Amino acid sequence: MDATTLRELQAPLKQKYRDDPATATTPLHARGRGQGDDITFTVTGWAGDVRAGLHEATGGDGRDACSGDMLLEALLGCAGVTLRSVATAMGITLEGVTGEVTGSFDARGTLGVDREASVGVTDVRVVFEAVTDADDERLAKLAQLTERYCVVAKSLAEAPSIEIRRRGDSSVE
Repeated sequence: MDATTLRELQAPLKQKYRDDPATATTPLHARGRGQGDDITFTVTGWAGDVRAGLHEATGGDGRDACSGDMLLEALLGCAGVTLRSVATAMGITLEGVTGEVTGSFDARGTLGVDREASVGVTDVRVVFEAVTDADDERLAKLAQLTERYCVVAKSLAEAPSIEIRRRGDSSVE
C-alpha cells in the first residue's frame, strides 16, 4: 500500500472522528476460560485457542504459553503494524522489516517471595531492523512516531482494573 491509498482509506474515518468524536471509541475484547484442576487459562483468539500457564520460573513445565511472552507478542504485532503504517504515511520505503521484543520479570515478585521485587514485565525493548534507504534522522522520527501511536505500547503505561464476579451457573462456556 502506498501513502496515497492509505490516506484515501483513512480520510473518511478521520473526518468521521473529527465530526463525532464519540464514534472513535472502539471496543476491544478478549475471551477465555479456565477449567479442570490444572493452572491454565485458555484464551480464544482469531487464530485459535492458546492455553496460557505458569512459566517455568514459577512452577510450569514449559508446555503452555507464557502470558508475558503473549504480551510481548501483542506489543510486537501492534508496533510492527504501526511502524509500517507510519512509514507508509511518511513515504519511507521498507523493503523488509524484522522485529524483536525483549523483557524480563522477577519471579520473586510474582511468587510473593520478596515484597520489594517488582511484579510485571520490565526492561521492555522493541527493536526493528529494516532494509531501507531512509537516513538515520528519518528512522529516528519513524521510531518516535511508532512509539507515540502504538496502542499496545501506550496501554502498558496504565494497569488494568481487575474484577471478579460470581456467575449464576456452574457451566463454563
